[in-house]
Amino acid sequence: MTSTARSPQFTATGAERAGGPGTLAGRTVSRVGFGAMQLRRLDHAASVALLRTAAELGIDHVDTAQFYGAGSANEAIGAAFTAEDDVLVASKVGAEPATGPLPLRLAQRPEQLRAAVEDNLRSLGWERIPLVNLRRAGHGPGLRAEGDQVVDLDDQLAVLTELRDAGKIGALGLSSVGADELRRALPAGIACVQNAYSLVSRDDEDVLRLCLAEDVAWVPYFPLGGAYPGIPKVADEPAVLAAARALGASPAQIGLAWLLHHTPNTLLIPGTADPDHLRANAEAGAVVLDARPWPPWTPSPRAPATSHAPDRTPHPEERSRASERFGAAPPPPVAHGLMRGARRRGTRAVRGDGFRADGPGCPGRRRRGPPAGTGGAAAAGSRRAAHPPGASRWRAPARSPRCR
Repeated sequence: MTSTARSPQFTATGAERAGGPGTLAGRTVSRVGFGAMQLRRLDHAASVALLRTAAELGIDHVDTAQFYGAGSANEAIGAAFTAEDDVLVASKVGAEPATGPLPLRLAQRPEQLRAAVEDNLRSLGWERIPLVNLRRAGHGPGLRAEGDQVVDLDDQLAVLTELRDAGKIGALGLSSVGADELRRALPAGIACVQNAYSLVSRDDEDVLRLCLAEDVAWVPYFPLGGAYPGIPKVADEPAVLAAARALGASPAQIGLAWLLHHTPNTLLIPGTADPDHLRANAEAGAVVLDARPWPPWTPSPRAPATSHAPDRTPHPEERSRASERFGAAPPPPVAHGLMRGARRRGTRAVRGDGFRADGPGCPGRRRRGPPAGTGGAAAAGSRRAAHPPGASRWRAPARSPRCR
């Protein structure tokens, strides 16, 4: 059961948070989370065991989707965690399971998004999903929308905010979006953005900086690169290999640690089906990069970084137009503090990346269902406070040439 007196450095089960505390959807979570996609390689019992190991390692932020193993990852999550674990689970909509060369296909239409939320609820065995990310299909690597799968962002947000107001979704995020799409969506209340991003592939630096300016969590997927042809791998970067040798860490740990050090609003969701890799990922949060000398952190020419991020914050006129179309923006659902000093874990220095905790969740009795803070009267009150009537409800705008 969650206690308001609990230190943000520790999870509800008493484990030290992997990577230190961060904030997501108004809740304190471990900055190193877990991506559940690889659970489809395991049977149910092994998946549950791996998730319990993650909790023991101080991970209380899990990313999943119905199309991960056609719901099998969700079923394992629902079986692994109780309310007392207070684990924040984030799922995704915008695609669905499929047979053939690719295990998924796009599902972008509003009725498909609604059905995907219901499918997630059934496979998790819950009444509410703490966070749902809308996976778009026009930015970054992966599938591209065609035909009836080309859907306006406003129409998608309309159905998702309706589900949020109905209590089936706790918070909304976006995935695979550019800066312009994020600006359009901000008035709806966006908790996080998931884009492809790593030390050696930083094309979305402008999106990251906009997230930082707007108190939106940045949760990069493919944090070690190399998931698609043409995307460089962190483990092939000479500077990463040099740092790994200097610190006695793995190249993967260096790549993850760099992301944590790069901006304070970054949260990680590395995935694995191997308990040893899971432990190494959790320990990446204890690697300090800025205390030792090595080559500057500049990607090699095959993966140029964006050196200038124009228009990092929305133009006032643009924000005014958005407010007119969608109503006043709700208070930001995520608030980040500043980095604070350092402390010690064993012989390694660990930064105290102290994000301001917006609340430890709400207590809940033991039951099979969403973690504490994701339902009940306290959560409903929190939703009302964060999204007051008349301010948070997304109104689909009348079509104009600008929005087509």
